[in-house]
Amino acid sequence: MEQRSVLVVLFEDVQSLDATGPLEVFAGAAGASPGYRLSTAVLGGGPVRSGSGLRLLPDGDLAEAEPPHTLLVPGGRGTLRPAPALVRRIAELAAGAERVASVCTGAFLLAEAGLLAGRRATTHWSYCDALARRFPDVEVDPEPIYVRDGRIATSAGVTAGIDLALALVEEDHGREVALTIARHLVMFLRRPGGQAQFSVQLSAQLAERQPLRELQQWIAEHPGADLSVPALADRVALSPRHFARAFAAEVGVTPGRYVDGVRLEAARRRLEEGRDGIEEVARACGYGSAESMRRAFARTLAVTPGEYRRKFAGDPA
Repeated sequence: MEQRSVLVVLFEDVQSLDATGPLEVFAGAAGASPGYRLSTAVLGGGPVRSGSGLRLLPDGDLAEAEPPHTLLVPGGRGTLRPAPALVRRIAELAAGAERVASVCTGAFLLAEAGLLAGRRATTHWSYCDALARRFPDVEVDPEPIYVRDGRIATSAGVTAGIDLALALVEEDHGREVALTIARHLVMFLRRPGGQAQFSVQLSAQLAERQPLRELQQWIAEHPGADLSVPALADRVALSPRHFARAFAAEVGVTPGRYVDGVRLEAARRRLEEGRDGIEEVARACGYGSAESMRRAFARTLAVTPGEYRRKFAGDPA
């Protein structure tokens, strides 16, 4: 059976991990049948430097490349003011490819080439607003780590490209092959595409004062505990009113909203990775009842916990 060709587009100021991360994933499927035939190309065929200064020597000239099975477009500073010839060539190659994928700001190149018009897409969270403003015909979703819309896939920043590549390998060769590659790379098999790009701990600020920073960590480790304002204030020896003001000022959200986010994240993780029933997950994550958790999921994610598990849970084994 003929190998599937994967062509990675390179250019000046490319983000090297956007290119090499997915390449390592596809290369890890060398024992699968059919495997992948990997290549890189740049207009003109000469070496380029990544945004970090790494010198990359491509396999060939992008102008002479044949349409691949999978066309992968990485991100980097070079995507923000691309050469028109690069955009045209991406559009030409994409027309003959079975799958087209972008990593991080590579979505800007796909959009410039007209490949995302009328489609749902994502990119690095810090560039989502810019993508939406520049290309109003693209439905930009800032939340997921990757999005599949037909034969076009877009992913968030850097490591999300590895998650997307693992999903493509799993689509081609099944879960066991993808699991073997993930173990070799010492990472989770997959973060489902619908997962948020960053956790509560990343999206919120870290408090300046050590007691509040330690409390943030404690909250994350004990979602099922009493996390009311009086209980949390008591842990840091402050009055409830003083604590609520200090927490909001230093973390950027109220204690209640922070706790809500932590509990939702803990519940999502348990639903994705564990076998506990909905009621058990609700109690462990501090909701008190399955109905309370259902309302939280419906309000924030627009799905029930059961629907979320069916969509995103992997094989717990």
